Amino acid sequence: MSTLLNCKNDDILDMFPRIKNLGASSFGEDADLFGDTLAEAIEDAPQGRRLPFKLQTINELKTLLACNDAEIDHATLILISISPTADVEEPPNWGRFPSLRAFWSAVLHVFENDPEVQAGREIDPST
Repeated sequence: MSTLLNCKNDDILDMFPRIKNLGASSFGEDADLFGDTLAEAIEDAPQGRRLPFKLQTINELKTLLACNDAEIDHATLILISISPTADVEEPPNWGRFPSLRAFWSAVLHVFENDPEVQAGREIDPST
């Protein structure tokens, strides 16, 4: 893969469509709608998503995490609307990560440990 630093914004959005989708929801401008803390927003990210989306997100996250820190920083600015490393005043006690690599690693962990991903099949919530 060519370095993300040399890619146009649209190219990065095309490379990571599932992460881009998270940037419009769980990690968008209104991320606090998905949890009272950043950790809760991360935990909520797989909820309501189909198994193929979750598996594709895992692949995209692994691709992103294979990049160097400068590339991850660059891509993150394009893909999501929040800054997971910033100290924010509102909402109080939102939380932060020491690096974007740590943030995306936490997101990957949540998706990899999702019950449907672990089972390898979609689970009917009514059962």
